[in-house]
Amino acid sequence: MGEVTIQNVRISADHYINGERVASARTFADISPIDQSPLGHIAAGGAEEIEAAVAAARQAFPEWAALGPEGRGVYLRHLADIIESRVEDLAIVETTDNGSLLEASRLRVMKRGAHNIRYFAEFAETLKGAEWDSQPANAHNRVVYQPAGVAALITPWNAPFMLSTWKVGPALAAGNTVVLKPPEWAPLTCSLLADFTAEAGLPPGVFNVIQGIGEAAGAALVAHPGVDRVSFTGSVETAKKIGAAAAQNLTPVSFELGGKSPLIVFADADLDLALRNMLEQYDNAGQVCLAGTRLLIEESVAGELLERMMAEASQLRLGDPRDPQTQVGPLIHPQHLQRVDGFVRRALQEGARLVYGGRVSPALGGLYYEPTLFVDPPSGSEILQKEVFGPVLTWQTFRDEAEAIALANSTEYGLAATLFTCDETRAQRVAEAVGAGLVWVNCFYVRDLAQPFGGAKKSGIGREGGMWSFDFYCEIKNITHRSNTFG
Repeated sequence: MGEVTIQNVRISADHYINGERVASARTFADISPIDQSPLGHIAAGGAEEIEAAVAAARQAFPEWAALGPEGRGVYLRHLADIIESRVEDLAIVETTDNGSLLEASRLRVMKRGAHNIRYFAEFAETLKGAEWDSQPANAHNRVVYQPAGVAALITPWNAPFMLSTWKVGPALAAGNTVVLKPPEWAPLTCSLLADFTAEAGLPPGVFNVIQGIGEAAGAALVAHPGVDRVSFTGSVETAKKIGAAAAQNLTPVSFELGGKSPLIVFADADLDLALRNMLEQYDNAGQVCLAGTRLLIEESVAGELLERMMAEASQLRLGDPRDPQTQVGPLIHPQHLQRVDGFVRRALQEGARLVYGGRVSPALGGLYYEPTLFVDPPSGSEILQKEVFGPVLTWQTFRDEAEAIALANSTEYGLAATLFTCDETRAQRVAEAVGAGLVWVNCFYVRDLAQPFGGAKKSGIGREGGMWSFDFYCEIKNITHRSNTFG
């Protein structure tokens, strides 16, 4: 049995199938982005392990579904309580594994995992389908939500625990059983989640975890005919492959994909508020799908705001994410650093003007990449069109509202948008005109689990959150009967 230990927290490196830990002959290395030290070797699953996990999930499904929302809620509330009791352990493990800021993990991110589980458990208990009479057919209609079956969940490395619970919560609350595929660059907190489900008493097979590389474990999972739903968060290119594989079985998919989101600042905005939020786009070293990486600033205030942005960005503290003073941590992996730096090199070649950053920190080295800003890249250039997923922002100016909207809508993505203005009418007008699944006005990253969440254009398929999660994780059935036909 493989194991990883981080500050006295013991984490299994093996799969979790049908209530038991299962090793594999193959393994892959897990390294810490903080110092690139090896954390351990993780079981690398493939078709054989996926077959066992899906079979276990299918066997466990009828009993789990039959419990009903209230019966499942007992287990899920216990699970949420366990997560809350282990926030400190989760925070240090995830920070070590993916380089996210420890203070953020401890104070917000891990607690959100418990909230995700509890919220969806409670929502499921209130889920009532519509009822109505059809005239002149003299019939009555009733809509019911029934579990879909086995849900395959694939989560990313930038917030693996929280984003796993965002999927696991509604999937289990709806009555499905789950096979979770964690990210290979940060798998450890998902392994802990398996232990928590066992401690909460979830029956064997209800929740399964298969570690592994996407091309092996992930590909086998999404193509399996025993899977009834596939939910994936990640890149557009990977989603295309998953969609093609799932289509062979007509398996419904939900995709939350990349972003190249605009952050629009009008001249009448609270510029202090706007600047604070602009700097926040470097959070988690820019490894946030929702980040407003394209700064669009009205010309009349652009000069002043750029000077302030440069001064404030130079004060951002880059360093060890375990240090509470650190504001920007490392990138996740050497391969990802090469990808981010490649975008920066090509932007320079295309004529974008670099005003700060653009390199690995000379003081820290390793995976620590300086916060970076390009001003006025050429229209249509790669740095304006493709998701970098690193601490790299671009700066463009606009003359009027129409140009701001045109620039905001000039990419193939449409995950989120952020805008700052003190004109309420303009805010409503621009928010409706921008092509995005989520628009923040005079704020950033305000999330309510009742909200629909998902992207427009190539930023995703479908919506999750609140009722929308259950629309995906359930089969929605309409039952019609003739009125006055029962004795």
